[in-house]
Amino acid sequence: MKLYEYMAKGILLSNGIPVPMGAVFKGIDGVAEFVEKVGPVAIKSQVLSGGRGKAGGIKFATDPQDTITKVRDLLATEIKGCQVETVLIEEKVNIERELYLAITVDGSKRQIVLLASIAGGMDIEQVPEEQVIKRFIDITIGLQPYATREITRQMGLKGREAKQTADIMLKLYQIFRKYDAELVEINPLVVTQTHVLAADAKMTLDDEAAFRFLPDVPYVEEKTAVEKKADDLGISYVELDGEVGVMANGAGITMATLDLLQHFGSSARNFMDAGGGSSEKATAAALEILLSTNPKALLINIFGGITRCDDVARAFVQVKNALDLKLPVVIRLVGTNEDLGTAILREQGIESFKSVEEAVTKVISLLKGGGADVHNS
Repeated sequence: MKLYEYMAKGILLSNGIPVPMGAVFKGIDGVAEFVEKVGPVAIKSQVLSGGRGKAGGIKFATDPQDTITKVRDLLATEIKGCQVETVLIEEKVNIERELYLAITVDGSKRQIVLLASIAGGMDIEQVPEEQVIKRFIDITIGLQPYATREITRQMGLKGREAKQTADIMLKLYQIFRKYDAELVEINPLVVTQTHVLAADAKMTLDDEAAFRFLPDVPYVEEKTAVEKKADDLGISYVELDGEVGVMANGAGITMATLDLLQHFGSSARNFMDAGGGSSEKATAAALEILLSTNPKALLINIFGGITRCDDVARAFVQVKNALDLKLPVVIRLVGTNEDLGTAILREQGIESFKSVEEAVTKVISLLKGGGADVHNS
């Protein structure tokens, strides 16, 4: 579960990590009074997508009226498909240096790792690996003060900067453990004339540990309306931004299908694992969800074990007739009741493939050829 910046900063502040003075607004009420109190401000859209700075999601203002105008503008925009509903307004910080600090889990080593760099800021992803310090943390020992002092020496920090940064590292590790976090990131961690403080913050918490921190930390719903509908039906579904709607039965086969689409020059509109053993009714519901996102083509890839190919075929025919389906559709059916499923489709003038590679290349060829009917599936 990702937290909005203002939520992450609230946690940092309550655990002793300094952040700029700020307030959250969902409209313009109270904005002028806040700006009169703090002076020049940064206005930051609160969305869960990255790269909001480059996308115009952060603005600066020097007076109340300018701030109100820019708040209105931000609240009327979308950042990478996310509607801005809340803004965080903070005092503008006079930055001398920008650092980077994060604690996360290294999946390959199965260890907590602290990442630090003197090259913080918007383009942290472009920083060469040799400029990023990695310190793996033994969970039985934790992050010790001597380790933070060593890291600040490696960063070239001295005096006040080194002491305050080392203290923030220790507190960040305590937050990471306390909130069952998957990621706690400060970028940038800024150095001013008097303080080292978190100018931005990201936190991702383990959904399965939500019961430990609720209600102190509000649950943030990240699913789209379509994803919520699929979740209610027990279907694993994630919206993507490609062109081919994909339905498969199993996480592995679904991921492989997405990879093949990419390999052969197209992209998926979604990830949909309809699961094993889905009934005809459940399969039809899954197809309706898939088609509601208006893909340019549809690819159904079923390897029937528990799932019966005839159920999938009947469900598709039902949805096709109900919606008068016109977009290109390609179906691969292999496994339980394969012959019966193939026969049901053939009665509708639809052929099924046995090879997933052939199915993928066929759907791409239909897209490139501008095919508009359900055929040769």
